[in-house]
Amino acid sequence: MAFSTCNRAFFKVWRHHFALRARGFGTTAKAAKNTAMPPSSLSSFVKIVEVGPRDGLQNEKQIIPTDVKVALINRLADAGLSVVEATSFVSPIWVPQLADARQVMADIARKPGVSYPVLTPNIKGLEAAIKAGAHEIAIFGAASESFSKKNINCSIAESIERFAAVAEMAKANGLRIRGYVSCVAGCPYEGKIDPQAVARVAKDLTDLGCYEISLGDTIGVGRPYEIQAMIDAVAKVVPANQLAIHCHDTYGQALANIYAAIALGVRTVDSSVAGLGGCPYAKGATGNVATEDVVYMLEGNGFTTNVDLQKLVYVGQWISDKLDRPTGSRVARALLAKQNV
Repeated sequence: MAFSTCNRAFFKVWRHHFALRARGFGTTAKAAKNTAMPPSSLSSFVKIVEVGPRDGLQNEKQIIPTDVKVALINRLADAGLSVVEATSFVSPIWVPQLADARQVMADIARKPGVSYPVLTPNIKGLEAAIKAGAHEIAIFGAASESFSKKNINCSIAESIERFAAVAEMAKANGLRIRGYVSCVAGCPYEGKIDPQAVARVAKDLTDLGCYEISLGDTIGVGRPYEIQAMIDAVAKVVPANQLAIHCHDTYGQALANIYAAIALGVRTVDSSVAGLGGCPYAKGATGNVATEDVVYMLEGNGFTTNVDLQKLVYVGQWISDKLDRPTGSRVARALLAKQNV
């Protein structure tokens, strides 16, 4: 397989790290952290967008009590997450788990400095979100025609047209808008996706007024060189600092893919506490990458997230207990084992 230009960026930080170690650096915790720091031209801060309360819980079959959802959101904010995607204003017929969206928004603490975006698939959802006091919404498109038609019953072009009206109303009401692009690395119906198709949808959503575009590997099939090729294409039409990476860990590639995105200047990562969530379109999918694992990796490589990992681990254990399942975070399992929890 050819070693492309985008591959070189992925290994730049690693070459720098090992070159310094060869000269005698990296022998202490402080030095090791410094060698992994990003180039000075790039920010060392990485924003984490916590999607557990929405993307993580939406496919749960057993209805979770509203007070548990509210407590989860509040605990995540208290752990230092500055963006917690709270819920979705979608028809309860399609997503019964989130039928309590209005009550969730009414009951959360709304900590100063924390954003609580909500997903709004249409005008009706947006109107409900506005009444519930939302200050930020998310809209979503797909890079796959087949996925778009099966997921939201329209073509990609039609979805952009629909969201244009949603975006206009949101902006008129002073709401910030975040955009999602699904299937950026692969589609369960079409297979591999052309990076240019991803770039076109990302540009369309940006033109509608989205301040940030989250690039989602919906079925978790991407690998670092594929993720970098995709981001390389998208960054030609949407700056890397306006992009986010959203990885599912179906094939165990999520952390490597995130680091590949970071190497190209992406500074926002979507993740889900305890690895909550799964993709119904990929058999055996293990869900979103765990926020605990992302924070551990980034902080250990010299980046800053402002997230209290210990508090986050406890939040993940708490919600896992509520769902009667083990946490999906490898880092949490390791740290809890050390503490005999």
